[in-house]
Amino acid sequence: MRAPQDRCRRERTIASVTFAQGSKNSSRRGGRSSTMGGMPLNDMPWWRWRSNVRSALHMLSDPVFHEDTWLAGAEGYGDVTDAVYRLVEDTWLDSWSAEKYVGTVLRDAQEAALVDLAVLRVLRILHQVGPDAPVSAYLEHHAWPEAVRAAREAHVRLATADGEDPDARPRSLEVLRILTRTV
Repeated sequence: MRAPQDRCRRERTIASVTFAQGSKNSSRRGGRSSTMGGMPLNDMPWWRWRSNVRSALHMLSDPVFHEDTWLAGAEGYGDVTDAVYRLVEDTWLDSWSAEKYVGTVLRDAQEAALVDLAVLRVLRILHQVGPDAPVSAYLEHHAWPEAVRAAREAHVRLATADGEDPDARPRSLEVLRILTRTV
């Protein structure tokens, strides 16, 4: 459970689940911009969106990482809720299909289908255990292995398409920030 001072600077609702934001290890940022024709207007480049989606999928898909990092409480990687937030916040994948991003953030319909499946499975668990649940509540959830498998399939597809090793250890949030920093 997060300490009261880490709880929230602001709240955001994702399909009836409130996420507390602002922990010191978080990649969570301020609010969304407005929309045009149903798509968000955002100054974030497509490659940063893809990096955030890939980072979240990578962390969600790695059971060894869950044990060694999240369960152990290692600093610098956020938590399960943070990974879910990174997966859906800028992309709005909690509100619409990843199919909208084919040709920009995602390469093809297969990537989109795999990402959609992972998002749905992870959000279902999040709705059941709650965003402030301890890591163990996620890992012990009866549907967690299915969510991990779906995240793994999406992660492998995206990492391979980007020419990266899908079996490398997930990067810290600080490394992700450095890699996605705009000049």
